[in-house]
Amino acid sequence: MREAELEREIFDEHHRVFRESVREFVAREVSPHLAAWETAGSVGREVWRAAGKAGFLAMDQESAYGGGGEGDPRYHVIRDEEMARAGTLAPAFYVHGEVVGHHLGSLGDEEQKRRWLPGFCAGELIGAVAITEPDAGSDVAAIRTTARRDATGNYLISGRKTFVTHGSLAGLIVLAVRDLDAPTRGDRPAATLLVLEPPLAGLTVGRSLPKIGNHAMDTVELALDEVRVPAANVLGRPGMAFLYLMRNLRRERLSIAVTALALAERVYEETLAYCAGRQAFGRPIGRFQHNRFQLVEMATALKVARAFTDRCVLALVKGKLADEEAAMAKWWNTELCKDVTDRCVQLHGGYGYTTEYLAGRAFTMARAQTIFGGTTEIMKEIIGQTLPL
Repeated sequence: MREAELEREIFDEHHRVFRESVREFVAREVSPHLAAWETAGSVGREVWRAAGKAGFLAMDQESAYGGGGEGDPRYHVIRDEEMARAGTLAPAFYVHGEVVGHHLGSLGDEEQKRRWLPGFCAGELIGAVAITEPDAGSDVAAIRTTARRDATGNYLISGRKTFVTHGSLAGLIVLAVRDLDAPTRGDRPAATLLVLEPPLAGLTVGRSLPKIGNHAMDTVELALDEVRVPAANVLGRPGMAFLYLMRNLRRERLSIAVTALALAERVYEETLAYCAGRQAFGRPIGRFQHNRFQLVEMATALKVARAFTDRCVLALVKGKLADEEAAMAKWWNTELCKDVTDRCVQLHGGYGYTTEYLAGRAFTMARAQTIFGGTTEIMKEIIGQTLPL
């Protein structure tokens, strides 16, 4: 499968050279530190700076601000795939580059870009996004964190956010708030995107949430008590946050789909090798019909998912990726990854329940992917709304 992956038609020679560079970077700067990061519950800042120096954080930002000046999203796809193939979702470079970076690059004015993007591209300012709240997950319109203008025109923000990836490291946090001074649009409350620059008076970075997997990815709560943010930190137009968030979801969801599929492919490859070498009752366990059928079913499902995912990537490149296609890729690939890792744990037997093998580590890692970025159920609702019913 590895050779076939390198020969995929959606990539050219420039992409292949870039992939080799990313693979070497991951082997040198990420893989040797994974165990220590898992124990510490967070990644080191050094890897962010190293990624920035290598040009892997902001390939699509303007070169004038330190970015790669490359608008081709396939470079992000390659980096995300190589991270997943190394068996990790941390550091969450895709959140930094493709979620936060998209908002900064597409909504930021020139003053904001000059102020934030050089540090962002260099890995000195780590980006995070704070949208989800304890009582508002998939229902973004239900956010309760509020912002109101004071007499000087600054915003005063109060509320709580949760599941903020790399929130304890972040130097820039894109925050969605209910804007009490912006006009409402239809039946939705007005919402605005603001950029926080920690540390700030009134902003408390809470505990790192205890998770069943992805321990290296610190995931925190934020408490905001009358946090003062200047009006100059508004991204785009006040009251337009929902539109901006929805506009970026196609790319974000495809990124999750890409990562999930690459992780599933890697776990499958290692399991196939394990089944070829592990002996039971005088023969490799992969030669038992039941096990062989399991491997065949997974190989087929992965091939089919790969074809559709690459088609979606090309559609993104051409600016033609539909919301429902991104939702299809997201829910299908994340559920497939969950299924593949579960089967591979079983095929490893007792060793699959240890963290010494990728199957065991990926089992809990993959589980979160069906939730963040929009749950499987929300993806199906999005697709269902496009059906002629």
